[in-house]
Amino acid sequence: MKYVVNSNKSRASVHRLAAAIIALCMLAALAAPVSGASFTPPFTTIRVGLFFGAKELPSGNLLNVDKLGSGYDFGYFDGDRVFVPIGAWTDQGAISMMMDRNMVWNPAGAGGLGEYQEGASGSVTIGCFHVQLNAGYGSFEEARAEADRHRGGFVRYQSDQQAQFIVLIGNYATRADAESARVALGIDGASINSGTSNTITVTRTGTSTILFEYDRGSTPLAVMPRSIGGEKPETWLRGYKYNGGFMYSRRDGALLTVANMVDVEDYVKGIIPYEMNNAWPIEALKTQALCARTYAIYGLYRHSSNGVDLCVEEHCQVYRGRAAANATTDRAVDETAGMYVTYNGQLAQTFYASTNGGASENVENVWPEALPYLRGVIDPYEADIASRAKDYYWTLTYTPAQITERLKNRITGFNLSTIASMKVSQYSPTGNALKVTLVDVNGRSWTLSGRSQFIAGFGTPTMRFDIGGAKWEAGSIFANDPGQPVAISDRYYGIDGNGNITAVQSNSMFAITGSGNVEPVAGESSAGGGSETGLVNGVFTIRGTGNGHQVGMSQWGAYSMAFYHNKTFEEIIRFYFTGVEITRTVQ
Repeated sequence: MKYVVNSNKSRASVHRLAAAIIALCMLAALAAPVSGASFTPPFTTIRVGLFFGAKELPSGNLLNVDKLGSGYDFGYFDGDRVFVPIGAWTDQGAISMMMDRNMVWNPAGAGGLGEYQEGASGSVTIGCFHVQLNAGYGSFEEARAEADRHRGGFVRYQSDQQAQFIVLIGNYATRADAESARVALGIDGASINSGTSNTITVTRTGTSTILFEYDRGSTPLAVMPRSIGGEKPETWLRGYKYNGGFMYSRRDGALLTVANMVDVEDYVKGIIPYEMNNAWPIEALKTQALCARTYAIYGLYRHSSNGVDLCVEEHCQVYRGRAAANATTDRAVDETAGMYVTYNGQLAQTFYASTNGGASENVENVWPEALPYLRGVIDPYEADIASRAKDYYWTLTYTPAQITERLKNRITGFNLSTIASMKVSQYSPTGNALKVTLVDVNGRSWTLSGRSQFIAGFGTPTMRFDIGGAKWEAGSIFANDPGQPVAISDRYYGIDGNGNITAVQSNSMFAITGSGNVEPVAGESSAGGGSETGLVNGVFTIRGTGNGHQVGMSQWGAYSMAFYHNKTFEEIIRFYFTGVEITRTVQ
């Protein structure tokens, strides 16, 4: 069927609708089964850095979740990240690990949860000087039996001794106080011990009672929650619940680096409800699980210089443990367990972001490295959620003076006079801005290119924008009969091969040229200067869509594909990642 399209604004609108029709007609996602290929990750235990680097802690508290843990075992993790118990344990549910220094309990610390801080004056204090008995023991139980015979006695593990366990008594703020206590005890051969820069003290939280001390040189202390009846333990740490164990080290000889040592599947369960809404469709959640698992193992050593693998923020992935997990998010992980996204047998980088604004982008137009599976795709599915996604439509305005000053402050070497015009001078095949050309009042020009310069120079959330309203004019579009509009106001519609009319985002318009190339339609306008200057009513107006880097998966797009179009997680993955396979871990 031939459609005759007219516009009461400009020829650009004709191209917009024509391209929208083409895009709708070409949409089809092909379902494919999980590949028979396999992948084996180097480790299945992730060292998640909860507190490290500039965020190291003076102390770190653990609390068994009621009925999901009963005390802790102490040990270390070997080279394969397997927990090795040393025989030391406690049945206390609330314990704190800290530096072996003079410490004071602050009940208002850590946001009201309480923590030990360095100091020697307070109602609850722990001193770093102890009286040491001269005997050594080969087992924790032997040493603990002796420690229990002395008020304030406790056991320290130190692997540089043939007898790995020693008994210490008391905690004193000064060596002189400890010496006075040694004399008062009257124990032959006793000495004063103040530990090393590696020593970690374990106490009953909120008290001055030392339960255990650990010093195995640079090998971190591992704390493993004890199970009740075979149930998987859960543990509170600073307001969040976690599966797995914990690792404490004093890498700089002072504050503690704290890591959650967790199985990769439990790690993904602690990501899904924070990177997606836990009430979203199961197929969208499965897609997120697959992306999160693959992304984690691909970037397993991102923070290895700090003794951990990954952080808990957006730099890696948002990880908060069990608090927001539910049966649906857990199911999404369980039903994709062991699955990874690969390309030519290697792990893919499964980037994702909230929205792409209507089209993703080739990775080399966002970051330096070109990858064959990170190709930009036109994304019509986001049209279904545009009104729901936060800040999907956005507008930035600057006076000529404001944008000039901003560019001078944020772009190195920018030396233009007052900007007189701004224009998107190059688009990508999927319609995202690649270059913006600026001209000053003296006729000199400057070109900004790429996401990082756009963010710095303009503050744009995505590369999907136009300047001056060329793509965003309000107007009516007509099909066949100029008197019968098929769109109203700033909405545009495409007609697919079955005659269905579907709303299309107004900045997602493409046309096929005579040579067969798909080109974005930038359009032109004379309203307020339009694309000639970028000025609308005296200010530069930048309008765009989406919120994110536009590489890989759109989370809201995945929602739309699952909820409105009944797509499976395999179909969603293959839509956003070109030519990939879904492979399983070798068991």
